[in-house]
Amino acid sequence: MITSGAKKVSPSILAADFANLAAEIHRLENAGADFLHVDVMDGHFVPNLTIGPPVVAALKKVSKVPLDVHLMIEDPDRWVADYVDAGSDLITVHIEAAKNPQAIFEFLKKKKVKCGITLKPKSSIESLYPLLGMVDLVLVMTVEPGFGGQSFMEDQVAKIHWLSEQRKKLGLNYWIEVDGGINHRTAKQCFEADIFVAGTYVFKNDPAVAIQNLKSI
Repeated sequence: MITSGAKKVSPSILAADFANLAAEIHRLENAGADFLHVDVMDGHFVPNLTIGPPVVAALKKVSKVPLDVHLMIEDPDRWVADYVDAGSDLITVHIEAAKNPQAIFEFLKKKKVKCGITLKPKSSIESLYPLLGMVDLVLVMTVEPGFGGQSFMEDQVAKIHWLSEQRKKLGLNYWIEVDGGINHRTAKQCFEADIFVAGTYVFKNDPAVAIQNLKSI
């Protein structure tokens, strides 16, 4: 799964022009995006409301790159099947919200969908330890989940280092993804991550230049 030195970029559509999503997706594909990061928020687990399975299904119809779906929702155990059916290629759930994360991962693997786990900044990274051998990806949030455009939280970088060390120590092969306030400067602090999620930085600049800047970290 992991290719040494090859950084991947997953632009967040939260920062896209929602009136022209198909055009925005094609622009990202041409700019070299590896994934399309889809932030799903329910207005309960996080204080914002975004998109649901119908929009994910519409994105799947026009996207040539895999959909990297981040479920910031209560009770993902109940809803994960809907996001599989909508065409998600990778689904990440929160340790704080999942009632039975192991069951979710087993279900996703049966459906041939990659699985990920994440946590809010205030949660302990050690809480993920029992799950590291079950997942394809671990996402570190460097902002409080719920809104785009927040400032990067430097104190969360230590979690990336911990995950990198555990991956080596345990002989595992999960991706480390980082999301929140990522740009060409903050990404350098997260050099041990494999996938950079960036919304504002990609869409407020030339996407091709921004994505290449991140891949060259």
